[in-house]
Amino acid sequence: MKKTGLLNQPLSTVIAGMGHMDTLCVCDAGLPIPTAIERIDLAVSAGVPAFLDVLDAVLGEMQIEGAVIAQELEKASPEMHQAILARLPGIEVQVVPHTVFKQYTQTARAVARTGEFTPYANIILIAGVVF
Repeated sequence: MKKTGLLNQPLSTVIAGMGHMDTLCVCDAGLPIPTAIERIDLAVSAGVPAFLDVLDAVLGEMQIEGAVIAQELEKASPEMHQAILARLPGIEVQVVPHTVFKQYTQTARAVARTGEFTPYANIILIAGVVF
């Protein structure tokens, strides 16, 4: 049994299999997930697990080169917006309209759905390399 880090097997497997520039989306409970994309449904109930808890676990395992968030996040959920940016120091964060964000999810390796009920609490993480 794995004793540290990311314990969720499907999420850990996806991250371990990612290459440079592959993407992984971590989303709130309401984001539509394309049917052709692997859905890692972590949602248990409203707020469980929290988006930021899942994001922290993923950031502990995945080398990040860049990220994408929806421009609506800053106005709709300023605290969440700041919390996300604080976790990505030195990482280029692209801000796009939510409609474009949803299109970007169509090329993700997987989408990890949380129980988050905060509007626009979604991020696409772009894999970097460790060397």
